Amino acid sequence: MTHDHPDAANRSVSRPFGRLLTAMVSPFTPDGSLDLDGAARLASHLVDEQGNDALVVNGTTGESPTTTDAEKERLIRAVAEAVGDRAKVVAGVGTNDTRHTIELAAAAEKAGAHGLLVVTPYYNKPPQSGLLRHFTAVADATGLPVMLYDIPHRAGVPIETETLVRLAEHGRIVAVKDAKGDLTATSWVTSRTSLAFYSGEDALTLPALAVGSVGLVGTSTHFTGALTAQMIEAYDAGDMPAALALHRRLLPLFTGIFRTQGTILVKAGLASLGLPAGPVRPPLVDATDDEIAQLRADFAAAGLELPE
Repeated sequence: MTHDHPDAANRSVSRPFGRLLTAMVSPFTPDGSLDLDGAARLASHLVDEQGNDALVVNGTTGESPTTTDAEKERLIRAVAEAVGDRAKVVAGVGTNDTRHTIELAAAAEKAGAHGLLVVTPYYNKPPQSGLLRHFTAVADATGLPVMLYDIPHRAGVPIETETLVRLAEHGRIVAVKDAKGDLTATSWVTSRTSLAFYSGEDALTLPALAVGSVGLVGTSTHFTGALTAQMIEAYDAGDMPAALALHRRLLPLFTGIFRTQGTILVKAGLASLGLPAGPVRPPLVDATDDEIAQLRADFAAAGLELPE
C-alpha cells in the first residue's frame, strides 16, 4: 500500500515500503545459533502488535556482520513466510565488495525478499564514482526495488547529493535510509528527486518528515512502533501538536536505545518482555545490569513499561 503526502509540492512521493519499518534483530538461541522460530514470532509481533509496514532483516541491528550468507538466506525465508502476506520484507545485502553484494541480492530475491537495503561500502572509502557504479550494479542485478543506506559515520563516506540525484534516475532505486543527520542535504535531494526518504535516526523522524521524508527505518520501534506510527499519521493529517507531543514523549527511547550499540539494548528489552532475542554475537557484548536498569528508566520516561 502506498500513501502520498497531501502537501508534496507538484509531485507525488510514494511510500514504496510504507511508513514504518523496523530494522529487526536476529534472534539467537542460548548457544548463539540462529533461532528461526523466534525470528518468525518476533516478525509477527512487530507487524501485528507494533504496526510495522515492513521489516528490514540482515541489517546492522540484525548483526549482519556476524551472520553467514546461508543464515541470512534462511532468515529472509523465515520472516517472509511469517509476515510476507501482510508486510514487506527488505533484505540488507550491502557489503564493501560489489561482487559479494550482488550475490547476496540474488539470494535475497530467491528467498522471497520484497526489496533490498544496500549500505554505502564501508572501510574501503570509494570515491563517489565508485559508489555510483556499486549501487547501479546492485540495482541492475535483480528485479527488486532498492533502498540506499546513507550512513557516513559508519561507512566513512557520504553519498553526496549529486550522486543521489544521479542514482534516482535508476528505475529500481526508489528509496533512501537517511542516517546522514544533515536535513539540508535531505531537503535538496527530496526537492530534486522522487526518492522516498526514510529517516535512519529514530529521533529525527519528525523533522525529517517536515523536509520531505516519508517515514522511518527504526530501532527503538521494536518497542515504540505503534506510537511512532501514530506520530507519522498525526503529521500526515496535519495535526502538528499531536505529532510533536508523541515525538517528545518517545524521545527518551528514541535516544536511549543507543546509549550503547542498539542491538544490545533491543535484545535486552525483548528478553525482559519475553519476546525472542537471545544473546548477541561477539564482538558485541550483552547488556549489563546497569544498562538494563537505565533502559527500564528510559521506558518509564516514555510512558512504557519494561518488566523486571
